Amino acid sequence: MLLFLIRFLSHFGVHVPSAFSYSSTRMLFAAITTLLITIFVGPFFIRKLYELKTGQSIRVGDCPVLVELHKKKKNTPTMGGILILFSMLISLVLWMDLTSIYTLLFFVSTVFLGGLGAIDDYLKMKHKNAKGLKARKKFGLQVLLAAVIGIYLIWFPAALEKGRFFHPPTAKMQTHSIENNQVYTSTETLNGKEYMSYYFLPFKKGAFFILSGAGLVLGLFLTIFVITGTSNAVNLTDGLDGLASGTLVMSAGVLGLFAFLSNNLEMSRYLNILYVEGSGEIAIYLFAMIGANLGFLWYNGHPAQVFMGDTGSLALGGVLGLAAVLLRREFLLAICGGIFVIEALSVILQVLSYRYRGKKRIFLCSPLHHHFEYKGWPETKVVLRFWIISLIFAMIATISLKIQ
Repeated sequence: MLLFLIRFLSHFGVHVPSAFSYSSTRMLFAAITTLLITIFVGPFFIRKLYELKTGQSIRVGDCPVLVELHKKKKNTPTMGGILILFSMLISLVLWMDLTSIYTLLFFVSTVFLGGLGAIDDYLKMKHKNAKGLKARKKFGLQVLLAAVIGIYLIWFPAALEKGRFFHPPTAKMQTHSIENNQVYTSTETLNGKEYMSYYFLPFKKGAFFILSGAGLVLGLFLTIFVITGTSNAVNLTDGLDGLASGTLVMSAGVLGLFAFLSNNLEMSRYLNILYVEGSGEIAIYLFAMIGANLGFLWYNGHPAQVFMGDTGSLALGGVLGLAAVLLRREFLLAICGGIFVIEALSVILQVLSYRYRGKKRIFLCSPLHHHFEYKGWPETKVVLRFWIISLIFAMIATISLKIQ
């Protein structure tokens, strides 16, 4: 909306400082907006959740000790993700380019996955101790969204070329090297379909592999895997006060930095990373996520006054995965979001071990954060140490900008 306002005022000769149109300025405005909304609207929102009796259901069955460990959380309201997503969508409307394809994709993903999570939370709330939506149905809808996005980006960008809005992304593959005191540069312009066929590995200069023809079907499956996998991995991580929110801040910060640098032709050439036209809009939304999660931590830190629930975790994970796909940084996400990967793997390994090793378990309880709770670690210590590990992963991912 800000860009529309600037263009509107320019028609009447009103000069607006050009700094307001820069993605760097709008990134900071987006973060400040979501931070202030979540902090100041938070008390009113939490009161309403208490009135609606959206109490957190405590997991029983395979981990009965959690009932004792988390009994104080029983009446803490969930569905706090509504506040996070509301603030992010406000920032989207205010600060992002409403004609950008990235804006459209983030809006659709946030609303769809947020709505899916809200239905799941509502069913758990309405029927106490219920598991909400059936796992197959929830997973199937996540896959559907990711598949539609993947098909749209890989096979239909040309359909947008003639449109006035939502132009398909274009990119430039640039290399910069110094040999024998001489600078060598090369540039290759990529259309939307070509841009989606490139895959990059951290610490490696240039593309790791390029898909074409029937190989693009593999690209579609990778897109589905990244978006759906990240959505569910963040959902699994959201089990302790502030754990998911703090970890999301660090992961989104790394991808936001890459998005910002990928939007600058000179910086992307110097760093030997893909130039992605308009990726500043990706950075703006990721910084909106950072601000929203920091504001949410004001109330979600131990002892939590509210939980984000599936409403927040499914949508925030999906947005993070989508950002990685749009930036062609799927493998980087596995590093900067290392905690999410570890948490998801702990659940997968636990299920496989229980099923194929005569009901034997690898961990005392999964996801992994509950394993350490069972070992006697205080919840705050588990969260703080997971944050530190997440920060280490984020720094390693950032180092890959220079070491490649």
